[in-house]
Amino acid sequence: MRKIIVTGGAGFIGSAVVRHILSNTDDRVCVVDKLTYAGNLESLAEVSDSPNYRFEKVDICDGPELDRVFRSFQPDAVMHLAAESHVDRSIDGPGEFIRTNVVGTYTLLEAARRYFRTLDEAGRRAFRFHHISTDEVYGDLKGPGDYFRETTAYAPSSPYSASKAASDHLVRAWLRTFGLPTLVTNCSNNYGPYHFPEKLIPLIILNALDGKPLPIYGRGEQIRDWLFVEDHARALYQVVTEGTPGETYNIGGNNEKTNLEVVKTLCGLLDELRPRPDGKSYAEQITFVTDRPGHDMRYAIDASKIRRELGWKPQETFESGIRKTVEWYLAHRDDWCKHILDGSYKLERLGLGR
Repeated sequence: MRKIIVTGGAGFIGSAVVRHILSNTDDRVCVVDKLTYAGNLESLAEVSDSPNYRFEKVDICDGPELDRVFRSFQPDAVMHLAAESHVDRSIDGPGEFIRTNVVGTYTLLEAARRYFRTLDEAGRRAFRFHHISTDEVYGDLKGPGDYFRETTAYAPSSPYSASKAASDHLVRAWLRTFGLPTLVTNCSNNYGPYHFPEKLIPLIILNALDGKPLPIYGRGEQIRDWLFVEDHARALYQVVTEGTPGETYNIGGNNEKTNLEVVKTLCGLLDELRPRPDGKSYAEQITFVTDRPGHDMRYAIDASKIRRELGWKPQETFESGIRKTVEWYLAHRDDWCKHILDGSYKLERLGLGR
């Protein structure tokens, strides 16, 4: 049994990690989350009654509060997912991304380092600090046969990806300089249940059902590698428990699709599962909008290292995962989705803390 701190555990990927750990292992989990707009405790409802679950409403930029959590919980590992992650928001307001993703990661690393120094030799050998990052730190792929590998040079394009690149460098420096046993993973685009509706796939599903336009940047030719979030959660747990400190592992879904292909797939599934009353296709709602600044054209992950060294591979194809995703949003349109869209999920934050 391990004790694991999961920062950002009320977010999209973080909550999937927490649900995976508490549903499939005997490990104890302490969720550390500031509960910003993207943090939703309803995403943890199915495991929140577990005796192995604990929640701390803490900002990762608050060093004294982090010290308190480390002292009281005595973790064996940290899985660091807390981050500002929306590219458009980073263009509109980069400052919060620097604060959370760079300063917050530094503050968390220092809290982990202070705690690490208190451990005995066996505790230090067992401890892990796992930093979860993105393939966007690598920038843009040029050729159709090129892939992001663990050795690919960093070339971030947006304030978001630049802030994540900076945090990756900090994590590696704390290993090299201070001996903190760190690991880094870089993942491709995630999708699945509990995804905040500002992101492409949930936005398209909910807009379609509400009869709204389905906005696509440019001509929808941007290519992304899509990874089902529950596959990602399995990979992350495998890295923190079996990975080698100092190593980086790229995690991808082997599902390259253009944004237009993704949207048309969603429209086709909705046509099948929840037809429009007028009998027309949801694809008629597609609208092309002005592309955002610095928009990368293609991301694609080479995930051969994690497959070779840890034996991980995705269990879901894009076809199976996207169907599960649409079915989940249809089933939860009137509860989880409604609470997000009307803001009532924020009421759960009141009175939370220690």
